[in-house]
Amino acid sequence: MEPFVLNHAPGIGWIEVVCGSMFSGKTEELIRRLKRARIARQRVEIFKPALDTRYAEADVVSHDENAIPCTPLASPQQILLLAASADVVGIDEAQFFSSDLVDVCAELARSGKRVIVAGLDQDYLGRPFEPVPSLMATAEFVTKLHAICVVCGAPANHSQRVVEGGKRLLLGAQDAYEPRCRAHFSPTPQPPSHALHDVAPAHASAHSATS
Repeated sequence: MEPFVLNHAPGIGWIEVVCGSMFSGKTEELIRRLKRARIARQRVEIFKPALDTRYAEADVVSHDENAIPCTPLASPQQILLLAASADVVGIDEAQFFSSDLVDVCAELARSGKRVIVAGLDQDYLGRPFEPVPSLMATAEFVTKLHAICVVCGAPANHSQRVVEGGKRLLLGAQDAYEPRCRAHFSPTPQPPSHALHDVAPAHASAHSATS
C-alpha cells in the first residue's frame, strides 16, 4: 500500500518497497508516486544503478516508456550525500545495487526522508533477489505487484528467462524475459510463449487464445 501523505512532517521518515516480477509495473508505480510528491512541492531525488542503460542512461524509464530524470550511481553509498536536501528519495532497480542499500535506506528514513524503492524480489531462478527481500523486511510499507502470465493469463509472480545464459544479472526486457505464473515458470531458460503456442496441440492453442 501507499501511505496517505498530506504533509510530510519533518523528522518522520519511512521506507516503501514496490516489488514483483518483470513487467508488473514496479517502475510505473515508482514514477507515479514521485510525480505526486513533486506536485505536492516536495524536494525529490531519484537514483538508479549505473549499469542499467536499457532505455536511457539518465532516466528512470518504465516498460511503457514513461520516464523521469534520475542520477545513475555505481554505489548506494553515494545516495547519502546526493540526497541530503531531499524530502523524498526514489530508487529504481534496487536488485542491481549491493546489500549496502539496506543500511543506506534505513539511514535516509531515520533522517526524516520518505524512501521509495522499486525492484525485483526474485531472480530468474525464482530465488530471493537481495537486497530487495531485506528491504521488504525493514520497510514500513510493501506493495507487491503482479504481471500477467503470457501463457495462460493468470497473475504472474516470476520472470521467465527465454534466452540462454547462466549469469544472474542479465539486462533485458521483452527480448530476454517473460512474465509467468507459478504453473508455467521454470528456473531453466524456456522458449518464448509464442514458440510454445506454435507447437501446442490444437485444443491447447484454442484454450490459450481464449485465456
